[in-house]
Amino acid sequence: MDICGLIVEYNPFHNGHLYHIQKCKEITKCRNTIVVMSGNFTQRGTPSIVDKWTKTKMALEEGVDLVLELPAVYSLSSAEFFASGAVSLLNSLGVVDGICFGSELGSIDILKQIASTLIDEPLEYKETLKKHLSSGLNYPSSRNKALKNYLIHNSSLKEDVLDGILSQSNNILGIEYCKSLLKLNSSLQPVTIKREGSSYNDLNLNHKFSSASAIRNHFNSGKSLYDLDEVIPKKVFNLILKLKEENYSFPVDEHMFEFIKYKLLTNERSIENIPDALEGLNNKILKEIQCSNTLNELILKIKSKRYTYTRISRILTQLFIGFDLFPTKDMRKSPCSYARVLGFNSEGQKILKLLKDTCSIPVYTKLPKDNIPSLQLDIQCTKAYSLINKNISPNSDYLISPIIYK
Repeated sequence: MDICGLIVEYNPFHNGHLYHIQKCKEITKCRNTIVVMSGNFTQRGTPSIVDKWTKTKMALEEGVDLVLELPAVYSLSSAEFFASGAVSLLNSLGVVDGICFGSELGSIDILKQIASTLIDEPLEYKETLKKHLSSGLNYPSSRNKALKNYLIHNSSLKEDVLDGILSQSNNILGIEYCKSLLKLNSSLQPVTIKREGSSYNDLNLNHKFSSASAIRNHFNSGKSLYDLDEVIPKKVFNLILKLKEENYSFPVDEHMFEFIKYKLLTNERSIENIPDALEGLNNKILKEIQCSNTLNELILKIKSKRYTYTRISRILTQLFIGFDLFPTKDMRKSPCSYARVLGFNSEGQKILKLLKDTCSIPVYTKLPKDNIPSLQLDIQCTKAYSLINKNISPNSDYLISPIIYK
């Protein structure tokens, strides 16, 4: 491979991310890397602990050549839309040979087999899926049960192996990446590396490869940042220390709560325009917001067998940002329509020159005058983010140029 794409969040950048970049270059023999990165909000429905330009600096410091922003309409969606938006963006560039992602499994063949089953949707699978959905299970759980049932009877995969694969978040995202490549009939080759260290949701700093969740949890606890020295690359660690010394506002989920509560209490209809909040979930949210005093309390009151914590968190964050003002249900089903540059190094600059001849979508290094809904939503995200991070201006998208790393 000459150029490999990575789909990331870097919330924040840690040793596992550096390992990902290094192993990608080792396995694929690629010359350059292009990162598609979520912006100021992440797929879990949380604000990024540092802004998207700071995350871009971190990525460039650690060897990435070009950073593109994954529009928020995808980055704040389920794994399916997150993956489809990112893969369609990389596919449209015309210079990328493959994508490399981490997974708990570390085997691309099995992930591709599962993805192919989900694309083909055999009758046995569809009937089992319908049965589980009718029982009241949420879609992810129903899909996993139906998929497991089908593969046990129609492949060499065993139940315990499938249980492990389908319950782990990076495997799930990997399957969605493979699905998206199949849907696009893309020539990009998927490559996976085995994820090392702590699990995705582990909240304890207990390993060189501690999870991003554990690092964010440590940030929010008020404990010494020096405890992070061994789990974050040195350059990134020094950048974080500098931000701390400058009283940078590291935002947390709870900072959004009062804004969300105000919006729901003063405009009850707004929740009806959030696609994932239908089927009565909107009414449950409106009921519980009145007697909730924190975001976590609200989410726990709404959470059920059908509605996961992450889904509810995404819905509330979408409401905070203003997704209700955009036709996001249709927007997220369409391929990414532009590539917005957040930063690059000298190699990335060479890639940008190539894109003039190869890319099938516009490439923006500054905001265009065109009224593009998904780009307007990204601008809206920055405005909302500025409410919980005083270091970011509401107009930062207009004021901050792409980061040039030399």
